[in-house]
Amino acid sequence: MDSVEALVAHVQALSGNPEEVSHLHSLLKQSEDSLRSQASRLLPFLEQLDPSKHSLGYLYLLEAYSSGPILREQASGYLLTVVEFINSCSAEQIRLTPDKFVSVCKSFKDQVMQLQVAIQGVAPLRTAIRKLQTSSEHLTTLHPDFLLLCLLSKCYKAALSILDDDIFEVDQPRDLFLYCYYGGMINIGLKRFHKALECLHNVVTAPMTALNAIAVEAFKKYILVSLIHNGQVPSFPKYTSATAQRNLKNYTQPYIDLANCYVTGKFSELETSIQTNIEKFQADNNLGLVKQVLSSLYKRNIQRLTQTYLTLSLQDIAGAVQLKTPREAEMHVLRMIQDGEIFATINQKDGMVSFHEDPEQYKTCEMIEHIDSSIQRLMGLSKKLSSIDEHISCDPAYLTKISRERQRFDFDDFDSVPHKFLQT
Repeated sequence: MDSVEALVAHVQALSGNPEEVSHLHSLLKQSEDSLRSQASRLLPFLEQLDPSKHSLGYLYLLEAYSSGPILREQASGYLLTVVEFINSCSAEQIRLTPDKFVSVCKSFKDQVMQLQVAIQGVAPLRTAIRKLQTSSEHLTTLHPDFLLLCLLSKCYKAALSILDDDIFEVDQPRDLFLYCYYGGMINIGLKRFHKALECLHNVVTAPMTALNAIAVEAFKKYILVSLIHNGQVPSFPKYTSATAQRNLKNYTQPYIDLANCYVTGKFSELETSIQTNIEKFQADNNLGLVKQVLSSLYKRNIQRLTQTYLTLSLQDIAGAVQLKTPREAEMHVLRMIQDGEIFATINQKDGMVSFHEDPEQYKTCEMIEHIDSSIQRLMGLSKKLSSIDEHISCDPAYLTKISRERQRFDFDDFDSVPHKFLQT
């Protein structure tokens, strides 16, 4: 125990400036095994340290403590200790050993899940992500854990500040798959179907050499959300991996059948398809989305009517889209007008619906600002992609791979790398 006391003294003495912190880091690395062997006895020593001033040393002791079993009666105190550390620690010091910081945060996440208090982990993990990130474009391994806690606690809006970041740097592919999958589910919960499709699309089209369960589950939801939002499922883009294109449909046949029935526009056929595979949809926890697909067919069929008729009675609309009463048809039409999905007016006297063209003239101040904002965002993205492209073109590993390929091809036939980057 004297060694731990001496180590704590070093932490208190050497946490003042960067040069001393570097020396302290070496001492802490040498003491890892000793700290882990005494994990259950470290809590009193943590109380001797200030997490804001002694962040690096505090992290080593806290990580060693969390590596051992945490009893249920200790869990509450442990959670408070981790939350205080995350909120007050120095980002510069914890980035010296990010793996240990991630380990503490994951242990914290596991504890709040075991205690079924996921909501208590949402704010601390969001703070942890910001302290661990080198920039908002960096996807850390804590991102999926944070989104999972948002899902479990139904704090969907709390995730938006993280989900709205543009990501360009990824440490581990699995983190990207889970981040986009959970992000898709959160956006579904918020009815942001366009954003949900973006997230799920990224999972389905991400590079992969072997099919994984995350991609399969994401594709199931991608099919359902595509039907709800667009009325159809788009084909795979060219950049989708061959593995995904060959195998995804084999694992999602009930969903493919559902999509095929949907495009016919026949409510009875879609309902039959759902009943046939209802156990599968329930097992996948997708029955709620499937029911939304069924409901969206009414809207899709009403939208088709706007392409054919200028006026139509509520009675005729109910009959055409297989609704039971004109009143139900009226409610669907009103909801679609409110959501901006159709442009129409209802004459309450004779029950006639008049369909109109989109009144947007694209010349209001708000629309001009929106278009300008979109253009600025695209210009920024273009610059970022050009920078990434140049960085990859200069990467030694990439150039080595390309040089091997060039042995099988003529230079003029395989000129994907600019000449200026190949000069020696």
